[in-house]
Amino acid sequence: MARLLEMRGITKEFPGVRALDGVSLAVEEGEVHGICGENGAGKSTLMKVLSGVYPQGSFGGEILLRGRPAAFRGIRDSEAAGVAIIHQELALVPELSITENLFLGHEVARGGVIDWVRADARARELLDRVGLRVVAYDRLLTNTPAVDYYVAYDNYKVGVLQGEALLEGLRRRKGHAPWGVEIFAGSPDDANSQVFYQGAMSVLQPRIADGTLVVRSGQVSFPKAATPGWKAENAQRRMDTLLAGVYAREPLHGVLAPNDTLARAVLTSARAAGKEVPVVTGQDSEVESIKSILRGEQYSTIHKDTGALVRRTLLTVSALQQGKAPEINDDRSCHNGVKVVPAYLLEPKIVTQENVRSAYEDDPVLRRIANP
Repeated sequence: MARLLEMRGITKEFPGVRALDGVSLAVEEGEVHGICGENGAGKSTLMKVLSGVYPQGSFGGEILLRGRPAAFRGIRDSEAAGVAIIHQELALVPELSITENLFLGHEVARGGVIDWVRADARARELLDRVGLRVVAYDRLLTNTPAVDYYVAYDNYKVGVLQGEALLEGLRRRKGHAPWGVEIFAGSPDDANSQVFYQGAMSVLQPRIADGTLVVRSGQVSFPKAATPGWKAENAQRRMDTLLAGVYAREPLHGVLAPNDTLARAVLTSARAAGKEVPVVTGQDSEVESIKSILRGEQYSTIHKDTGALVRRTLLTVSALQQGKAPEINDDRSCHNGVKVVPAYLLEPKIVTQENVRSAYEDDPVLRRIANP
């Protein structure tokens, strides 16, 4: 009976170097082999010969599959014959979904058009086959059924707290309404950005409707408020334009900023324009923003204890490893475009000048920053 695989007398040369010199390998069906050697011994080269990376004719010797000669002209030929190489540094594309990464280069398509329904279903089958459960950490994986659980801070609540902080700061620092405000949102390619925005607007939209808040630019919708790439320079450029235009003769009382980096960009723009410091929200408890809050500049930030998030994620993974259902506290609100994903959402904390000195008791580094 023919062997499953044979490589006979494989020789491969590069300019000035013979990487393989008459190497042979035989594998019977059901066997698992390990190929060992120092760096430069030719292990990867041998596998590239086997998998068609180096095509037939670029090396000496022969390859037999089940006793028949195999002449691979490339990777597609070898994979069609059932031979595939998985590289030791398997690179994922973080911007792509699980489904897209699984089928990258092997897209499930009909007539040249990717069939996402079939691709997602196939991805789910493959994950189920190996018993893999996917836990989305901090950011919800969107537009795929191949996610089982989600662990994060409650991002909608983050937005709600930001909206409430903006109103509170306006009442405390800017006298009586109406107040002129502007809305800044996060990057449109970040799944969390719209959730922050929706939470904040659930608080602010009624006050815009009744005239308490006036957005003079009219830039209220998410596409108009979004900040590509979460980049400070994009936020500052937009703020510069607004201050030189619609606020050239009108006061700007407050700005909804979705994170600390953008908050400081807004404040920098206001100072450069010689404007009175507006009430500005933020998020992430960045060191420079904590200092700004202590000085009475940035009005608020959000504290999300990363350690607590990691601990909750590890509890979720541990439960799955033991074959148990992990604890969740939300089975309704986290829809990823395909399904509602069971989630454990942690509570964020609003931080202002009033509580900044006591807000970071669980973080020794930030505690020192807040209590210089």
